[in-house]
Amino acid sequence: MIVQELIFYAFSLVMVFAAIAVVTVRNPIYAVLFLVLAFFSAAGIWMLLEAEFLAIILVVVYVGAVMVLFLFVVMMLDINLVPLKEGFTRYLPVAVLVAVAMAVELLMVLWSRGRFGASMFPVPAPNSSDYSNTRELGELLYTNYLLPFEVAGVILLVAIIAAVALTLRTRPGIKTQDPAAQVRTRRDESVRLVKMKSEKPRGT
Repeated sequence: MIVQELIFYAFSLVMVFAAIAVVTVRNPIYAVLFLVLAFFSAAGIWMLLEAEFLAIILVVVYVGAVMVLFLFVVMMLDINLVPLKEGFTRYLPVAVLVAVAMAVELLMVLWSRGRFGASMFPVPAPNSSDYSNTRELGELLYTNYLLPFEVAGVILLVAIIAAVALTLRTRPGIKTQDPAAQVRTRRDESVRLVKMKSEKPRGT
């Protein structure tokens, strides 16, 4: 148990440090990399909780796909940080007030008696060797939580359709391409042959 607690605190400290670094570093590339480190630390904590499926999904989906996409987008956009920092001091008092309010709320929740003690959250008994975390999660997802799962799928489908519609919609003043017209293009419409008289090289 002592080893598990040490591993838990190590992952927790790394995750907290990475989360703070995400919002404090100036370079957006470093922010994305620190977010990847936070995801890896969270996956390690989930492994300690015997939630292997969630830990693998977090690494494969978020770190392996989503965060790589974010990193490529940030690198290709070449964000100019100067305009983003111009209004920082103007909103600093409001930001400090919101941060203090959130910190006070968190401390009130954590310091409340009888809510987060060891008696309220005892260490669960280890599972047997034939226990399948994926099977248990699938049974809960498709029995007790079938309706929320289907609703979430419909919402994601609507979001995808809306994103495609907003991307493909025509707006005045914006140049767009017509792939069908490009395919129908003939050689005489795009290439012009020009005859020129040959000239003698200079110095002859």
